[in-house]
Amino acid sequence: GLSLLLLPLALLAAPAQAEGGTAAAAEVKIEVLHLPEVCSPKSKKGDLLNAHYDGFLASDGSKFYCSRTQNQGHPKWFVLGVGQVIKGLDIGMMNMCPGEKRKVIVPPSLAYGQQGYAQVKIPPNATLIFEIELYAVNKGPRSVEAFNQIDKDSDKKLSELEISQYLKEEFARDGKERHPSVHDEILADIFKKNDHDGDGFISAKEYNVYQHDEL
Repeated sequence: GLSLLLLPLALLAAPAQAEGGTAAAAEVKIEVLHLPEVCSPKSKKGDLLNAHYDGFLASDGSKFYCSRTQNQGHPKWFVLGVGQVIKGLDIGMMNMCPGEKRKVIVPPSLAYGQQGYAQVKIPPNATLIFEIELYAVNKGPRSVEAFNQIDKDSDKKLSELEISQYLKEEFARDGKERHPSVHDEILADIFKKNDHDGDGFISAKEYNVYQHDEL
């Protein structure tokens, strides 16, 4: 829904990204537990994924998170490869297809580092294990298709009116009750974060921050 422009739907929101972010992808260990006969499409940076997962501490096997007990058991939606989840999961869920199950082992440098994450009882310097089941791989919110859907007059830039209309359509689609001020707050936030040159429009370049499509 509204993640199409702005809201970070974190699989597991980190208070800060891991320290020393130069660690190589090889440090994340991936074990495929189940691979469907038809494995397509495969996930890539900028895709919108829907998944369930359990998180464990490698040190003692204790579970610190289970997505099935959160949000009425609904799978989590998030954008891959853009920092909405810890770096180790951004790496560990690349090239994954719907129906696939993986076990991903994430070193501290690609998780919560020396800080840990006290809120969910992750200690400092903890290696984490995730068991993940992926349900859906969709074109991400910064795709050409999404931009063109909002850009009603096809002038390759998004006006306040176009984005306002888009938000109204998204609100109507999910059917949730919201105070009218929420629309205005989100619209203002979108322009604050995306209209880098302050001209009152969000250009294709400003919008396409994930750099995986060409307009």
